[in-house]
Formats: sequence, structure tokens, C-alpha cells
Amino acid sequence: MRIATLQLRSRLADVEGNIRKADALVGKLDTMLQGKGKRKSLDLLVLPEMAFSGYNFPSLKAVRPYLEPSEAGPSAHWARTVAQKLGSVVAVGYPEICPSVLQDNLSIQAKTGEEDVQGERRFNSLIVVKESGETLVNYRKHHLYYTDDPWAHEGESHESGFFSMPLSTTTLQQKIPKDDGGSICSNSSRKNEIPTTVGICMDINPYKFIASYSACEFATHARTSGAKLVVVSMAWLTLLGSEELSTMSDKPDMDTFQYWISRFAPLFLPDEEGVEGSPGEVAEPQVIIVFANRAGEEEGQEGKDTARYAGSSCVVGIRRCPRKVGCEDEDSVEILIWDMLGAAEEGICLVDTDSTPRMVGSVKI
Repeated sequence: MRIATLQLRSRLADVEGNIRKADALVGKLDTMLQGKGKRKSLDLLVLPEMAFSGYNFPSLKAVRPYLEPSEAGPSAHWARTVAQKLGSVVAVGYPEICPSVLQDNLSIQAKTGEEDVQGERRFNSLIVVKESGETLVNYRKHHLYYTDDPWAHEGESHESGFFSMPLSTTTLQQKIPKDDGGSICSNSSRKNEIPTTVGICMDINPYKFIASYSACEFATHARTSGAKLVVVSMAWLTLLGSEELSTMSDKPDMDTFQYWISRFAPLFLPDEEGVEGSPGEVAEPQVIIVFANRAGEEEGQEGKDTARYAGSSCVVGIRRCPRKVGCEDEDSVEILIWDMLGAAEEGICLVDTDSTPRMVGSVKI
């Protein structure tokens, strides 16, 4: 698969300016895909959480002017336009508002406050559209972060982010990972799509930071659902200060990256029967994960602290290495890193998961 993320340095409450930034990066991405010969296909483009509105809103009053109707605001329009331009699936995070009549079957957390309007519901959402403009999924963040609490309602479940993502014609001629380290061949009845699940930032953390650290609810869902592609749209913070971040335009925040990987520990575990192979056999990655974060800083409003973001967007694969038949050595997992952006970088992470990864790490389990 060919996957891209746009790592934006979004400015809070500057929708038009942030869209211009994204448009400029899409122009560069299109040039990269054109190359010197035949135009390369793109399967998926992912933008950060609340990509165009910015994230660090202190209250419902502050975010209200930037709430977008379900699947119908500036973010959805941009996603559909770019999906058609690039011929790919596009995912964009946005602050959603919808009437409660649409939520009769959802279990949602009530919100009260003087800025509330009776009956409305608001979500931190991710819209995913395909080339035709059809919405594949409109996922609503399930695990809310402190910054979400003043204005957003809790999404239904992690399971609501699962869908089958269509693949480009080029990818159909290549390989799709399977649990046993093999691949789905071109004559598969599901050759034109890949089981996919999406999440938003805090979703990978324990629920409200009170659930068990080892529960790994989102990663457990990804495993039990059979997802082969996991997409996480993020506005993930960093503990690094402004001065240190300014030196990391091309250096990722590796502490943050290692934490992200640790939250997917359930995907490291072998199937009950284990994975065995012949000497020298190389398995395909069983799962591909896209971390699409943002970069930059957002000053606080109404006394809220400045938010600094970790950047470091990347595409990684998790490959459970086959044991030699009859061998009782420890199982191991390889983390394949095709590319990773810097912590403070505004740019494009474009990878082909059929190519050789830039880095490979190992985890014993």
C-alpha cells in the first residue's frame, strides 16, 4: 500500500489558513506521486485530529464557531475534493455537531452548561471518504482527553471505527498481509479492500486514565476485529519545551514514538497456535499502523496553557517473526518503520509498504 500523512502546524481557530497549508502540501504530494514516469497511485491520505480548526480550545464557547455539521462542513468538503484529485481514501479530523435525533441508539455522556443548546450533540470526529466522495466511516472519539471534556460528547465505541477500506488498482496487484505471515493473493474474494479500524489520539490510552494500563482497549479491539490496517489521527502533546522542539525539525520525538508502540502490545502476541516457519523465511507484517500527528504550538485561551505537539508522524508495521519448526526460542516481533517525520516538522510522510523499511526494531514477547 502507498500511504501518506500531512503533518500540519495548524493555528488555532484559523480554518482558512490551515486549509491553505494543507492544499500546499497536497500539491507537493501530487508532484511526488507524479515522479519522472507513470503516476503512482495512493491508497490513503491521513490528516491530524481537528486538522483545520486546531485543537487547544478551552471551552464550548471557544470551539462553537468552528463546529462543523456531520459529514458536511469544510473538512468533509476538503476530504472529498482531495480524494477525487488524488484517487485515494482521505481521512480528516474535525469538530462535529449534530442533532440528538441522530443519536437515539447511542450511549452517550450527557453534557450540561450555559453554552449548551438543548438536543445538540458534539463530537471530536474523523471522517473517512473514498474517491467517489462516499463516506466510509464517520468515527467519533471514544476516549476523551481533558481538552475534549468541556465541549465534546463521548463516541459510541472503538468498534464503530471498523470498516473495509478499498485499495487502489496498483495495490490489488500486490500483497495484503494475513495473520499467518502470508498474503492475500490477487484471486481473493476480498482482494479489493483491507479490514481497517480508526481511532483518535487518546483512544490508545486507558479510558480516562483510570482503566488498567495493561487493558489496551483500542489495541485489543484492533486485534479482535481482525484489522490489518490501523489508522490513528492525533493531536498528541509532547513534554518537550519550545527551545528543545525548535531544534527537532527533522528529529522525531522517540520517547513519544516508543510510548505509542507500547500501547499496541496486544498486537505483538502470537495466535494460539503460534507462528512457525522455515529457516530464512521472512513474514509479511501482520498489521500496519499509521500515526498521523500534528506539530507546532497553540497558545492557550482563557488561561489555558500553551499546547506543544509531538509531531513524529509515521507508518509502521508489526511483524511476528516465524519460529523455526521445533524451536523453543522466545517469540519476537519486529517493528518496521518505513518513514517518520520530525517532531517540529510540517511536511509529508509518504511510504510504500511494499518497499524496504528505513528502520527495523525488535521486541521480545
